[in-house]
Amino acid sequence: MSRALPEWLDRIEADALLREPSRLRERLDALDRLELYADGADAPALQARLQARRSELESINQRLYADLRRDLRAGRNAFAPWIEALEPSPGGDGYDYRDDLVSGVLALDEPANAGPLPPDMVFYQPTPARHVFDLVRRAKLGDDDVLVDLGAGLGIVPLLVAMTTGARTVGVEREEAYVDASRRCAEHLGVSRTSFECADAREADLTQGTLFYLYTPFTGSVMRSVLDALRAEAARRALRIATFGPCTRVVAAEPWLRGGAGVGEDRVALFEVSGFGGGRDAVGPRRA
Repeated sequence: MSRALPEWLDRIEADALLREPSRLRERLDALDRLELYADGADAPALQARLQARRSELESINQRLYADLRRDLRAGRNAFAPWIEALEPSPGGDGYDYRDDLVSGVLALDEPANAGPLPPDMVFYQPTPARHVFDLVRRAKLGDDDVLVDLGAGLGIVPLLVAMTTGARTVGVEREEAYVDASRRCAEHLGVSRTSFECADAREADLTQGTLFYLYTPFTGSVMRSVLDALRAEAARRALRIATFGPCTRVVAAEPWLRGGAGVGEDRVALFEVSGFGGGRDAVGPRRA
C-alpha cells in the first residue's frame, strides 16, 4: 500500500470536482478512505497530507450542512433532495451515508453519559436513516397524523418525520438529557410540528397518536405494560404501530394486531388494529 496510497492521495488533492458542494457522496466516501488509510500511514509527511485533506473535505461538508439548516429554519425543505441523492444501494440494512447527512444537519448535542438503565430498558441506538425514510414512504403520513415515538432517545425519528411530512410528531423519552438535546435541536432548526416529553412510556399520553413507533426501547414487563396500554387505546379507535428490531417479533404475536405476515427484524414493520377496516394497508417487512 506504500505506493498506492500516495498515488490515491495525489488524485484526491487534484480532484476539483470533489470540492463541489453537490459531490457529497464522493466526499463521504473519500473521508471514509482517509480515515482507513490514516492507520497505515507511517511517514509523518503522509500523515500530514491525510489530515489536511480530511480537514478540508469535512469543512466543505460542514458548510453544506449549515446551508441546509438555514433553509430548514426559513421553511424551505432543501433537505429532501439530498436524501434522495444519497439513496442507499441495494443490500445492507444498517447505517449509510444518509446517516452522515442526518447527523451533520441535525447537529445534535448528544449527552456524554445517560443515567443507568432500569430493568427491561434497552440501551439507546438510533434508527438507521434508511429505515426512517422507508417508514415515511410506506406509512403515507398526512396532516392529520401524529407519530408518537415511545423511547425516542435523541428524537431523530420524530425530527425527521416532522421535517419530511405534514404529520405532527411526539418523542417520549425517560432520559431528561436526551429530551433536552432533542428540544434544542427542534428549536434551532425551527421544526415546529414536533414536541418531546420526558416521561416513562408506561405513563405516556397515548390519546393523540395515530402511529406509534418502537425501536425495541424496552423488553419484558415494560413492553407488556406498553402493549396493554396501546391495546386499551385501540379498543376506542383505529391506530397503527410501527416496529423495528427484536421487538417486532413480540408485537407480531399480539392477536389484536394484523399486518405481521413474514415479519423480520431488518425492516420497519407496520401493524394496524385487527377489526378496523377501510384504512391504509398495513404491511410487514419486505425487501425492496
